[in-house]
Amino acid sequence: MFARTLFTVLMLALSASQWPTIAQKVEALLNKEGPPAETAAKPVSTGSGQTVLTMGPSGHYAGTFKMNGKPIEAMVDTGASLVAINVSTARRLGFSPAALDFRYGVNTANGSIKAAHVVLDRIEVGSIRVRDVDAFVLKDEALSSTLIGMSFLAKLKSYSAEQRVMRLVQ
Repeated sequence: MFARTLFTVLMLALSASQWPTIAQKVEALLNKEGPPAETAAKPVSTGSGQTVLTMGPSGHYAGTFKMNGKPIEAMVDTGASLVAINVSTARRLGFSPAALDFRYGVNTANGSIKAAHVVLDRIEVGSIRVRDVDAFVLKDEALSSTLIGMSFLAKLKSYSAEQRVMRLVQ
């Protein structure tokens, strides 16, 4: 009886020690089957005034957007009221950090913080071009990536997400 119990415990310990290896192999297999990261982030124009974003491996729709003529990697966030950029990105887009007025209280997933309001001359993605887009600037430590919020999406004729594809129509 003792030998059988000892054997069972040893087998359980051995199998438990292999779970990380098995998990890594499964993750690698899943990543091979999904779209490559570099193609998932490229917006594709499907005609005049239409652009398609493919869902990336992280489950988000992201790509290179041009803001005020500068390429910026950004993620679409339908839960964000405005486009959100950090101070470093604002500087790249021509906004002086000294001129930013952080007086607006905003609620984020990380809590309440102060933000500065700016208006971006234009945002482009694929063949989509939108002018005069409201945006909030947050401190670099509060926002690590750029979010494309409803202040951009609401200026489109439509947008939809289905089967890992987001279609933007102007």
